[in-house]
Amino acid sequence: MDKKQKSAPPVQKGSKITIEIDGLGHSGEGVGRVQGFTVFVPGALPGEEVLGRIMQVKSSYAKAALLSVLTASPDRVAPRCEIYEACGGCQLQQLSYPAQLRAKQQQVSDAVSRIAKLENIKVLPTLGAKNPWDYRNKMQFPVGLEHGKRTIGCFASGTHKVIDTENCYIQHALNNRIAAEVRRLLQQFNVSVYDEQTGQGVIRHVIGRVGTASGEAMVVLVTATDTLPHSTEIVAQLRRNVPELVSIVQNINSKRTNVIMGDRSKLLWGKEYITDKLGDFVFNISPRSFFQVNTEQARVLYDKAVEYAGLTGSETVIDAYCGTGTIAMFMARQAAKVYGIEIVEAAIADAKVNARNNGISNVEFICGDAVDVMPKLANQGIRADVVVTDPPRAGCAPKVLETFAGMNPDRIVYISCNPASLARDLAVLAEIGYIAREIQPVDMFPMTHHVECVAVLEKK
Repeated sequence: MDKKQKSAPPVQKGSKITIEIDGLGHSGEGVGRVQGFTVFVPGALPGEEVLGRIMQVKSSYAKAALLSVLTASPDRVAPRCEIYEACGGCQLQQLSYPAQLRAKQQQVSDAVSRIAKLENIKVLPTLGAKNPWDYRNKMQFPVGLEHGKRTIGCFASGTHKVIDTENCYIQHALNNRIAAEVRRLLQQFNVSVYDEQTGQGVIRHVIGRVGTASGEAMVVLVTATDTLPHSTEIVAQLRRNVPELVSIVQNINSKRTNVIMGDRSKLLWGKEYITDKLGDFVFNISPRSFFQVNTEQARVLYDKAVEYAGLTGSETVIDAYCGTGTIAMFMARQAAKVYGIEIVEAAIADAKVNARNNGISNVEFICGDAVDVMPKLANQGIRADVVVTDPPRAGCAPKVLETFAGMNPDRIVYISCNPASLARDLAVLAEIGYIAREIQPVDMFPMTHHVECVAVLEKK
């Protein structure tokens, strides 16, 4: 037998095969092996024997559709959602919530050991939500057209087919009511649906935002056109049928892109923002503002970040990627001075308003790239006792991490929504003098594969 034959995958597309599942992948799919060859099976759970149909074969792995569970995991539960299998919004409803928390802890541990190759980093049990349902204060649903009917919901997994969602169980109930009313109005007034293939049509997305403490709600109708047909009637009926609304906005996105929102917004009625509380702080939330989608768990995450910062009241803190200033304000209560750095000008404007509205005077927000701003602060004689960072999902570039270390902080507090990029960055920081001691996963997104975590690093 030649080398090519020896390396050929042991499975073929279209074949049915029994697979032993021994883990979960980073997207929540079951991971099994056939003669040592990796097979991913969405919907399968560790410890199960399943029957799958091979749908795709690559040189190093295959993907299979779950046909039946031959031996079920004791952690398997019936999904609550009727459209769970069709919808791509959640991945883990078939896994009991305690088992979800264990799986997310394992996901972080695996990333640290496999990618960072670091030892003696303690990954704590995941901090779970008191209620793993109804938690999302922000809804971003695409609009589709199916047999002449307007559909609003999540995309089916791996496609751009909109699964009509009448009641999303992880959404705040008010967002579900907003979606239902918008769906009815789009149908009533025959508003055309944007077609990705042709670039024709009007309505693209519906965004709902809810202040969990204030009870205020905002709806954003994302259109491909400057005008929204029947906007006066649509606004009037939304106001009447969803009385919690205080803001109705049209956002214009005419580009052929997968980015949800465009650069221009028009206030159709009401205020330009809603308010919500995070801890003791009140925040203004505009259509494009970043605000954690799980308000309750965001408080858990930020309290842990403050604990890891070890503040006594005399420290200087630099918050890189500060966004709209939420973490910086939490730190400011226990620090002497906080500098928030963010490259997005609109976010810095929001951060300044949020600090002023909450009476926080020991925070200075600076618009710019942390790589440029932090050395300038150092040249002014400013030393960071603690650096806090909450970067995008891709993590930090090595130059950014070197800039953090160049400020010579005692500690670095790293908040991450991606265990893989966190692990990669922990390895880089270890090489330049900062060792991760502990990581706390926080379940910000129950029923999905996503996990947020916060790590504390100390100078060697």
